Amino acid sequence: MNGARHLLDDPRLATLFAALARTGAETRIVGGAVRDALFGLPPHEIDLATTALPEAVLDAARAAGLKGVPTGIEHGTVTIVVAGAPFEVTTLREDVETDGRYAVVRFGGDFEQDAKRRDFTVNAISLTPDGKLHDYTGGLKDIAARRIRFIGDAATRIREDYLRVLRFFRFNASHGEGDFDREGLHESILARGSLARLSRERVRAEILKLLPARRAPEIMRAMSHAGIIEVLLGMGYPARLERLAAIEAARGKKGDAVLRLAAFSALTAEDADRLRDRMRLSNDEHARLAAAARTLAALHGIDRAPPISHLREMLFLCGARPASDALALAHAESAAAPDDAQWLEAAGYLDRTPAPAFPIKGADLIARGVAPGRALGATLKTLQAKWIRAGFPRDPAVVRQLLEEAIRGGDG
Repeated sequence: MNGARHLLDDPRLATLFAALARTGAETRIVGGAVRDALFGLPPHEIDLATTALPEAVLDAARAAGLKGVPTGIEHGTVTIVVAGAPFEVTTLREDVETDGRYAVVRFGGDFEQDAKRRDFTVNAISLTPDGKLHDYTGGLKDIAARRIRFIGDAATRIREDYLRVLRFFRFNASHGEGDFDREGLHESILARGSLARLSRERVRAEILKLLPARRAPEIMRAMSHAGIIEVLLGMGYPARLERLAAIEAARGKKGDAVLRLAAFSALTAEDADRLRDRMRLSNDEHARLAAAARTLAALHGIDRAPPISHLREMLFLCGARPASDALALAHAESAAAPDDAQWLEAAGYLDRTPAPAFPIKGADLIARGVAPGRALGATLKTLQAKWIRAGFPRDPAVVRQLLEEAIRGGDG
């Protein structure tokens, strides 16, 4: 079982290993790249660990004509750029002191000890340049079983960093199969009160990585039942998320982290504010949640897809993204099947239809004698309402007639 060997086919890694050999120290590929390759998943990035000190790594990179950047040199991490690709190279470390959020570390030289300080067995496997795997914690067996298990004593690993509770659920969502490791689940539940100590930025990062994962609906339901969601987000609606995931599948779309967050924990714009504060959402993430909730307000409780006229109005008044998000959430709240033809056609209409553009500007009204100010605003509002009721006409003659009617109405 060594599906990780293909990582070594990358010629940039051969260049990097050759450069680091100048240090006389041992260097291996570690962490997520090895894990994902062994799970049959494409690795997102390739990280290396070395017994060389950071300064020696930088010197070796310069001697080989490579760019070295001390991105986290105080923690032993140097980024080396090879043919335009960045690789993080980190000196082995040993924990000196931990408080559940931060760790005081010192540099070490023992790959086995470094592996045993990591969180899960599946993350502690390393690969040498000759293609040999080193597994000190039983990670290969757990990968074969698709089981996520803490290294050693779960309670100890969690006390070292409470974020590991969220990582336990995230990796079960993305890599695991079947039941949770019982000890890991038990200790994660016992530690739930301490999750409030985590920075909101770290919580946001883990939740938004978890939500698009393959088993996210199932895992978020388990987290809700365990009382963890109450600590982190305040409330959750697992059934709504499960419905949305089925609808995404029926539409042929990948899991959307922000939309899934809306399904799981946002019914109103006030909920969007709560999530912004609890998770330190970005401005764009918060704005998307709030817009979806406001657009959804007119759709709560419907079981049939809105007619085309309503969809056009949503596109015009709310915009394409809020309209699409709200439609998916309304479908999730309805009793309709995930692959209901009417709902799927409504979603397709929103995907392929540009928002109607209002053909009248204030200058057009001023040119026809409407005075700037409140009268102009009122007339524009009246004209827009007439244009919507008329079905968003683009025929200039029809638009002209609506304009004249609005002006006459204003004069009266």
